Amino acid sequence: MIEDEKQITIRDEEGNEHLMEILFTYEHDERKKKYVFLYNKETPEDVMCMEYNDKGELFEIESDEEYEEVEEVFNAFMDENATD
Repeated sequence: MIEDEKQITIRDEEGNEHLMEILFTYEHDERKKKYVFLYNKETPEDVMCMEYNDKGELFEIESDEEYEEVEEVFNAFMDENATD
């Protein structure tokens, strides 16, 4: 569930809740889908991406095509925000 503009709580397979930081969101106009890139402050190098809806519900990305696309979006984001 998306709680505010910068944090989100997710549940793992065991039902444990984890407070995550939102790195950025991305919308795919043709598919009419929204994605959120998030990470745990304790391990900021481990960024994950999930689909979300207008209710703030999260869904795993199931399609290889979607996964490859969000990976490209993430890489472009990182390239644009890289510091020397």
